[in-house]
Amino acid sequence: KIPVLGIEPAKNVAEAAIKKEIPTIVKFFGKQTSVELYDKNKQADLLICNNIIAQVPNLNDFVAGLKTLLKPSGVITIEFHYLAKLIENSQFDTISHERFSYFSFLLIEKVLASHGLTIYDVEQLSTHGGSLRIYARHTENLSMPVTIRPKQMRESEEANVFTRIEKYLSFAKKVKKTKRNILHFLINVKCRNESIVGYGAHAEAHTLLNYCGIDSDFLDYTVDRNPAKQGKFLAGIHLPIFHPDKICETEPDYIMILPWNIKEEIMNQMSCVGKWGGRFIVPIPRVTIYSADGTEISGETQNQEENA
Repeated sequence: KIPVLGIEPAKNVAEAAIKKEIPTIVKFFGKQTSVELYDKNKQADLLICNNIIAQVPNLNDFVAGLKTLLKPSGVITIEFHYLAKLIENSQFDTISHERFSYFSFLLIEKVLASHGLTIYDVEQLSTHGGSLRIYARHTENLSMPVTIRPKQMRESEEANVFTRIEKYLSFAKKVKKTKRNILHFLINVKCRNESIVGYGAHAEAHTLLNYCGIDSDFLDYTVDRNPAKQGKFLAGIHLPIFHPDKICETEPDYIMILPWNIKEEIMNQMSCVGKWGGRFIVPIPRVTIYSADGTEISGETQNQEENA
């Protein structure tokens, strides 16, 4: 019985929330929207912003809106894909046109501080290959003391030179090396006349496959559980997309898991590959082979395959 309100610019997404009896306003969120709600006495005790701030074109307008809409004693939680994990694990496939910003802790802290908001706690999450969830309040609200974790995050990023441009320039070299390693492995597999299919037809899959030039020379087809994608083709590389049942019909030697951040879930769903000795390939952050039961194949076996 807690009153809630959703703010969502995409009409179809808003309609899905409304069907679940969640009141939702179909608008972009920013200073203007927050002022309109403020004038209607719609300030919030808790503002939840999950995986949205990276997609905001006018960052300061968005944060100004949060400041306006937050009650004096209120809390803001913001979740976003963590830049440190993106760079550390070569997650280049997560970079897309819909994301305007990629945040370190140091950056998000400075942005919020410029609007009179203080981060009093932070935690690392496993979602999206590594995310941060920050907890913020009005700077003048001292009822929630700052924990040790923001200081630890700040010191960690400074120690890992996230304050220097060289950190970001080195990312391109790392991505190129990741691409070469993926192609090296796939070429060796195909030279052994073994078959490979892809699992996943999401945006990240398009980025990875097109950048690496992985098409029908390497993958026989792709599959996806989303019915809206089945019967269509991956853009650029033109690989057909089927239902995952296709894998059990054709019994490929390898299944390349493109949504690597949910690899455990996919391995559980596709445990049937063990019937014919199939294995999984996870390309990010490094090419890793897994048996049908989800066990990582490491040591001599994997080295032989990677260096064949």
